Amino acid sequence: MSDHAQNAETSHVSAVLDELCATVEDYPSEGIVFKDLTPVFADGPAFKTMVDAIVNAFDGSFDAVAGIEARGFLLAAAAAYATETGVITIRKAGKLPREVFAESYALEYGEATLELHKEDVPAGTRVLILDDVLATGGTIGAAAALLERSGAVVAGVGVVLEIEGLPGRSNLADYEVVSLQKV
Repeated sequence: MSDHAQNAETSHVSAVLDELCATVEDYPSEGIVFKDLTPVFADGPAFKTMVDAIVNAFDGSFDAVAGIEARGFLLAAAAAYATETGVITIRKAGKLPREVFAESYALEYGEATLELHKEDVPAGTRVLILDDVLATGGTIGAAAALLERSGAVVAGVGVVLEIEGLPGRSNLADYEVVSLQKV
């Protein structure tokens, strides 16, 4: 895709997100402005525009798509379907029935753990990681570490929204990161 076409697509996606993304004041706590993407997911043409923009940015560079629980699953399944690749689920701890790799990461108040089945990703598979929002990079960093421990290669990271002023992008400096909109 040419730079001009990529810029036009980015402008279109940004306009769609501006129109449909709901803004919720003081959620989940006072002083936080929450961007709710569910109206974008619910609009078929908008959802297609969003997914197409992410996969076009990484065209030909991945063999499978990994989604991080939960909204990342929506993006990953749609992207995998659109590109005829496989989808990999990266889940919260305790949700997978077979032997797993586990990776813990820091949250604002505590710690969380993500898991990946040990046998789900053949070594050398180029995997595109998708999630809805990039904030500090902790969740996506843990997902990348899981994939690399499995022998996969992280082909890139795609997110819909990137929160400016937080260190997410710098904490993922080893990976190509594409965000559809910075907020």
